[in-house]
Amino acid sequence: MSTYLERAEEMRDQLVATRRDFHKHPELYFQEVRTARKITEHLDNLGIEYTTGVAKTGVVAHLGEGAPVIALRADMDALPILEANDVEYKSENEGIMHACGHDAHVTCLMGAATMLAQDFAAGRLKGTVRFLFQPAEESEDEEGKSGGQRMVQEHALEGVDAVVGMHVISTLPANRVFVREGPVMAAVDSFEARVIGRGGHGAYPHEGLDPIWLSAQVINGIHGVLSRRKHPVEPGLITVGAIHAGKAGNVIPVEVEMVGTIRSFSQETRLLLHRELENAFRITQAFGGDYHLQIKYGYPVTVNDPEMARFVRRMASDLIGADRVQEGTIEMGAEDFSFMAQAAPGAFFYLGAKKDEATRLHHAPDFDIDENILPTGAALMAEAARKYLEENAVEE
Repeated sequence: MSTYLERAEEMRDQLVATRRDFHKHPELYFQEVRTARKITEHLDNLGIEYTTGVAKTGVVAHLGEGAPVIALRADMDALPILEANDVEYKSENEGIMHACGHDAHVTCLMGAATMLAQDFAAGRLKGTVRFLFQPAEESEDEEGKSGGQRMVQEHALEGVDAVVGMHVISTLPANRVFVREGPVMAAVDSFEARVIGRGGHGAYPHEGLDPIWLSAQVINGIHGVLSRRKHPVEPGLITVGAIHAGKAGNVIPVEVEMVGTIRSFSQETRLLLHRELENAFRITQAFGGDYHLQIKYGYPVTVNDPEMARFVRRMASDLIGADRVQEGTIEMGAEDFSFMAQAAPGAFFYLGAKKDEATRLHHAPDFDIDENILPTGAALMAEAARKYLEENAVEE
């Protein structure tokens, strides 16, 4: 019997064509209508049952029946970025781009479904595989909920014994797996703030209260929080990502608007950063100004179940070779797979996908991947399901 890696290599041309089709037709969060349709057409051809409209535009499919139950997840959404790559599969949707590799994730999971369907039909597998084609990992809806959060709330992980997710990484060596136990990606919160002063003439600053100057003190305070109020070895950060104030060079505005992001790996640090951010803005009041700060909770920390992380490391080592499986690092990026990993023991691993010597960062206009990783990704997802079902088989 051929391995999944060998079988996936035979599907290489199909996988590449599928990924390029998704790349040419990217869709933003909760708008993945065409993407979902292409997925269901593929599932129809395989005879796999599915439910649409989960988490608005998501697809949940399943193979087999009974225990154990393992779920495999792929996110589907693209980003509001104008693509800079001059390639034949360049985005045809102006200002929208698959700049994070979700097109590859969907492709790999569709490839895994193809191979697993063949094995279930041949009676080689017992148990259940659930396929989670998830919308909106990159953003949230009007209720502040992402696709992963909505999938959990809509019971897509009900009865699941384990869940596995994969993410391609454009800056890591192609066809290498990176996995770690415990925290993998940060909790992410956001904030919006207004620093309030008194407007006036730019030539007479002493008659008003310059909110831009107040904001400079606040920003210094924020950076002081990170170096002096947080434990030095505890990961965490606050970034002010945008500042807006004024319209004329000779006018002191009334207020300054700020928005930013907060990252942490523990609830203790998360609350400390929230509290100290508030204190940094209170500096405005010491000079007679004021502020308004709103902090919004986002995704929790993505935490790999230790046993599932070890399972993925062992599975990947057996499939592609132990020399190509390495210890992952914690990342300040965030992932709404975190909600799924709270609903069931989960493992989230990285697949290196560096294309060339260029530095193609995620969420950048020139993002791209080495398409040679597509068979590897499909094989890894299929093998994770096969091996988990085999090792956790229920005796009849």
